[in-house]
Amino acid sequence: MVDWPHAPIHRLAQAGTYFVTGATYLKQRLLLAPDAREYFQELLFAFAVEEECRLQAWAILANHYHLVISAPEGARLKRMLSRLHSKSALGLNRKDGVTGRKVWYQFRDTELTFERSWLTRLRYVHENAVHHGLVRDALEYRWCSAAWFRRTAETAFVKTVATMKIDAVSVYDEF
Repeated sequence: MVDWPHAPIHRLAQAGTYFVTGATYLKQRLLLAPDAREYFQELLFAFAVEEECRLQAWAILANHYHLVISAPEGARLKRMLSRLHSKSALGLNRKDGVTGRKVWYQFRDTELTFERSWLTRLRYVHENAVHHGLVRDALEYRWCSAAWFRRTAETAFVKTVATMKIDAVSVYDEF
């Protein structure tokens, strides 16, 4: 297989857990309004269930999002992301009264095959709103999984994730 040199390579052919980052076109802050982030989050939850993908962490910001998500097969995840981008673009354009506006630029995915990498990215996603200066405590940010994770995960697991160092995580996050 020859890779296309001008876009991220998507290797979503197999079951697994993935770290996904999606960005709006030209870094436009199309999800700045709370109702836009709420709309996107509702679509994310619905399509994840429909495509049998299991969200483990999410953060939705004004011009990008991060996910840690597992899928029974990569095709389900690829289809879920395609549906999410398509439906949200149509809805956001309708809400803003525009037609034909490009909403999503691209997404990057990495399969998480090492436990430490997975744990680190869980924390990174939970803390992303703090990283971007939107809140002091991730538990205060409505469009991320931090509060849900704290409520539903076992205490020992929450403590383990909290010990992961995220300052050296190599993630394209120039937003």
